[in-house]
Amino acid sequence: MWTADEIPDLTGSVAVVTGASGGIGVPTALELARHGARVVLTARDADRGRAALDAIRTAVPGAAAEVRALDLADLASVRAFAETVDGPLDLLVNNAGLGPSPRRTTADGFEAQFGVNHLGHFALTGLLMPHLLAAPAARVVTVSSDAHSVGDLDFDDLGLERRYNRFAAYARSKLANLLFALELRRRADACGAPLLSLATNPGMTATGIMKMGALTRPVNALLRLAVQPPAKGALPSLYAATFPGARSGEYVGPGPKVLPPSPKALDAAVAARLWERSQELTGVPFDEIRQYS
Repeated sequence: MWTADEIPDLTGSVAVVTGASGGIGVPTALELARHGARVVLTARDADRGRAALDAIRTAVPGAAAEVRALDLADLASVRAFAETVDGPLDLLVNNAGLGPSPRRTTADGFEAQFGVNHLGHFALTGLLMPHLLAAPAARVVTVSSDAHSVGDLDFDDLGLERRYNRFAAYARSKLANLLFALELRRRADACGAPLLSLATNPGMTATGIMKMGALTRPVNALLRLAVQPPAKGALPSLYAATFPGARSGEYVGPGPKVLPPSPKALDAAVAARLWERSQELTGVPFDEIRQYS
């Protein structure tokens, strides 16, 4: 079984990990730093971000790591963060995410799970594209979930305004994550861009997403017994981010091993429509990848 000990030397590479103040984001950033990458952790909460950074520096003395503010629920914050990035970017791990929760909206008026999990990362990836394309073989790793297989996209009601269900919203956002990752792969391949796009499914992991308020206390207790620790949940992301033989378009799950996406995620027409709609909603056109040659 592949482990983080097999990560190659990453000295000289630069990585951005969103949501690196908790969950699988911390061990993802930690292992990248342990193997020599310069890692930028992003955090919405400054105190949690500093705590995660301190934990990484304690585990890896001399780690080239820093934390910067990023709120994926606010496109102005996404743009402000992107402006702090300079030079080539070798790796972007779109890790941050909201779990099933009561309906609320982002600063830009989007349903929060769709807005943070998909639109925030879509915009961030597009804004960082010049830096990704400046690297010799950059990777974008987007964390999805097996929940994507029960997700549905209604382009007339992406925010589930007519009938909101927290679990349906989560599944929709995770389907959008996987559709995005696969469409990014198609577009990069079509123009010959030196970019790999992969998606991951961490499996049931003890993170904040598991704190589902709609579940009873006994059910939550049983779930905690069944889930894996964050370090293990981070392995699919680390494999997708660093394994030399990883291929663009792969969907990496627990193990880690490559999994087949559901038929819904393989619908190229839906993926293209989601891409165009996401550009309209975020105002991020991905000009650099479209014009790459």
